[in-house]
Parts: sequence; structure tokens; C-alpha cells
Amino acid sequence: MAMTDAPSTIVPAPVPDEVFEPMPALVRRHAAERPGHPAIRDGGLTVAWGELGRRVDRVAAALAGAGLRIGDRVAGLSENSADLVALYLGTLAAGGCMAPLPTSATPEALGGMLADSGARFLFASARYRPAGEEIAGGVPVRIGLDFADGAWTGLEDWLGGTAAEPPAVGLGPDDGFDIIYSSGTTSVPKGILHDHRFRSRQNRQRVAAYGLGGDAVTLIATPLYSNTTLVALLPTLAGGGTVVLMRKFDARGYLELAERERATHTMLVPVQYERLLALPDFDSFDLSSFRAKMSTSAPLRASVLRAILERWPGRMLDGYGMTEGGVGTVLDAAAFPDKLESVGRPAGGADIRIIDEQGRELPRGETGEIVGRSSTMMSGYHGAPAATREAVWYSPEGEAFIRSGDLGRFDGDGFLYLLDRRKDMILSGGFNIYASDLEQVLLSHDAVAEAAVVAVPSPEWGETPLGFVVPKPGRTVDAADLLAWANGRLGRTHRLSGLELRESLPRSEIGKVLKRELRAPYREGERREEERKA
Repeated sequence: MAMTDAPSTIVPAPVPDEVFEPMPALVRRHAAERPGHPAIRDGGLTVAWGELGRRVDRVAAALAGAGLRIGDRVAGLSENSADLVALYLGTLAAGGCMAPLPTSATPEALGGMLADSGARFLFASARYRPAGEEIAGGVPVRIGLDFADGAWTGLEDWLGGTAAEPPAVGLGPDDGFDIIYSSGTTSVPKGILHDHRFRSRQNRQRVAAYGLGGDAVTLIATPLYSNTTLVALLPTLAGGGTVVLMRKFDARGYLELAERERATHTMLVPVQYERLLALPDFDSFDLSSFRAKMSTSAPLRASVLRAILERWPGRMLDGYGMTEGGVGTVLDAAAFPDKLESVGRPAGGADIRIIDEQGRELPRGETGEIVGRSSTMMSGYHGAPAATREAVWYSPEGEAFIRSGDLGRFDGDGFLYLLDRRKDMILSGGFNIYASDLEQVLLSHDAVAEAAVVAVPSPEWGETPLGFVVPKPGRTVDAADLLAWANGRLGRTHRLSGLELRESLPRSEIGKVLKRELRAPYREGERREEERKA
């Protein structure tokens, strides 16, 4: 099928003998069957399943009373809280589609996302009320989750005496569940639309694979607007377990909370694992209750994985995937200690292939773009059929695969190795240079805590690699000496042109290094130079 003829929606791989049960039905079942069991712990607040069920139904009834129609979007702008979870679930129960907005984004970007979503309802917390004011525009319904002021109605006042009887909504697999706006690490975020089929399948897979049943206690320390969080939070709720919310991550607070709550599961990003393990008294905390720990969003270094295996009880599952779905691998680190440099094997029935720049499939061992197909794939980019078509590669069999934009290769045992983002590959003097290779050299120095390499303009080579390094606490590093040390370990065509020391690297709230911010000053300088010459 030619790309121009491709549909704007994506058909995922089928699941034989599938039983579809939407999330609101699961919430009501758990509320009826285990009303006293804790569903959410949020600081000193505990919300039992029976109470959560009533809260969700009240939110759904209020939304319906305010004019929400099936498929309407509801936007949320808040830190993690029990009310934000209830809003998410209540929106679904009313037949709406949730759009959790990334609180780390600028008001300008948030305004674009809100407009893109088409939401007629905006819920915000007091902490993000100023941004909410700036972007609300013509949104007719504005609710303060923990405040009331001016055009904002307080949540409790808005719910008022609303009957707990929710609207009768027949949700189908194709109905919209949520719109997740990507972190925008490489470009303006797109709205990734998931339907109820996507979430139902993903929940079932993770409940079964990770043991997220009714006795699970999952500690959440990443923001709810990120799919990284949702792939742990939603299955825990689908399985009838308990979610423990951490509003803002700090390493010591996390360990204290994990010990006190006897956490069994967690999802963290690599930088959080690194900060936890770096605490001098990490080993003094009782983490014996953990059954499984998960990581995703960015590569987790083999040295960190080894430290987790040695010092933190329970399985360690390092995942690689996309919010768009399709691509998904998992490395069970303890089971494959000789494969810690990889991101594991395809998971959940995913079909992952490697293609070249012409879209031809490559054999094992060769490097190319990673594409994937599975039973969990986005419906498409919201309101952007052209972008959806561009995100798809069609196999010779005519099946849709989602393009990752990542470069990788399979080894002979079927383990996938990531090399770089295709956009981050550096073309210098006709040679392809993978920034990740250079970063690994820098990270092998015993005084380096973090490293990033980006392409910057070069009049001689077109592009050249520039390194950024964060030294370990208490270590003094000379940039020139470190540059010479690294280049002495790199091939002549791969050497760094320069190296800058930083106190920290710019990161999104889920730990991804924002390379665009590192590149920006150099690209701007190139633009000004071109304008001067013109």
C-alpha cells in the first residue's frame, strides 16, 4: 500500500477470543466486591474502593449534567492526586476522553495542546492555576480541584448534591480513552489517541505479566500525564490493587514511602533509579516487599541494572516502547544477566522489525530503524491524519507497523540493542556517528555522572559531535583533560570536537534528556551567521 493511500487510523493485531471489559466496569466491580480495600493512598488520605466508585460516579454524573457528550475531551492540569485519578476515571465513566496536560510544558505549548484537544472542560489544581488562567480562553467549564476563585468553580461545589447514579453509557472498544501529549523532546508534541481497546488489552497483559492483582501496592512517583505512569497505574486499578501516589519525587522520601507502605511494584525512569542508588544509606531501607520494579522512557545503563539486581529485592524489568504502541520489548534483568546492554526481546506478542532508509526489511545483525506491530497500537495522532500516515510502515503483507524513529539491531538470540534516535545520529564528514556510543565512553570515566552528545554545525565537516558532562558529586573534572581522555578511546572519525561541563542536563519530568535545548544555542548561532552572510 502506498503511503499516500494509507488510512489515517491504525488497525492493531487481533487478539483471539477477546473479552472486552471497559475500565469503568472494572472500577464498579472492585467497588462492589472489595469496598473497604484501599484503592488510592495520597499522602495522609486513603480512598477505599467503595468510596472511589462513588466518587467516580459523581464525577461522571456531573460531567453529563454539564453537557458532556460521548467522545468529548476533558483536560486536566495538576500534580498527582486522588482527585485527578477520580477525574480520569469519571471522565471515562461519562463516555468522555481524558487529556492530561503536561505540567512541565510552557503556557504557550499548553495552550496549543488544549486547543488541539478541543476540550470544553478544564480541571486544574491551585499550583497550576496561573497556567490554567493563561490557556483557558473560551473553555466554558473550569473547575478547581483544590481551589475556587473567579471563573473557577471548586470541585466540591461543582459536584454539589449530584446523585451518584452515573449516565448509562455503552462504551465500545473504538471509543476514545485518552489523548497523551508526548514530552516534545524532539519537536512540538502531538496528541496520541488511545481507545478503550488499547487500554483494556494493555491492562490485561500487564496484570498477568507483572502480578498486578488485588494484593499489589504500586508506588507511583512519575506524573499522571505520562504514559510511563499510566502503564503501571491503570493495570493496578484494573486488577483491584492499591496505588500509592507521590506528588513530587525525591529519593529519600520515595524510600521512606516504599518502606512504610510495603510497596510491591513501581515504575521509575532511569534517572530516578540512579538518584535512589546514590543515597549513602540506600541499603538501610527495608525494600523486601518488592516483587517487581519496572523502568522505561529512556535507556537504563547496564551498570545501574547490575546495582539494582545486587541491592534491591524483586524482579527488575527494563522496558522499551512507545506511547504510540506497536513497539515493545522487555528485559528480565535477572534472567538474562549477559544481555544487560540490550532492551530485551519483543513483549506481548509484538512483531518488531528493522528497516533501512528505503523501507526494506533488514536481517538480524544489521542496523536500521525499529518498527513494530502489536495488539496495542494508538488510533492515531489526534486531528492529524497526515502525521499518522507518516508514522506507519507497511510490511510486504500489508500490515501496519509504527515507526519508532530509533535506530537499533537484533543479535543472534533475538535481543534488541538501541543505538540512537534517528534524529540524533550525527553525520560528520560522511561518517555516521551514534551519539549513544560517545556517551557510553564518557560515562565509563569514574568521575562522570551524566553525559549527552549532540550534533553541532561545523564548516569543515557539516556536523561534529559536542559533549556535555555532569561530574559526580564531590569530583573535580577538567574539561580539556576529559576531552583528551575520551578522544583517546574513540576512533579518529568519531572524536568529540568539544566538551562542556554542566551542573545538570535539561530533562523532562520523566527523565528524558532534552537534547534540543543543548543544540539550540549552536543552531541559533548558525542561523544568525547565515543571515549575516546573506
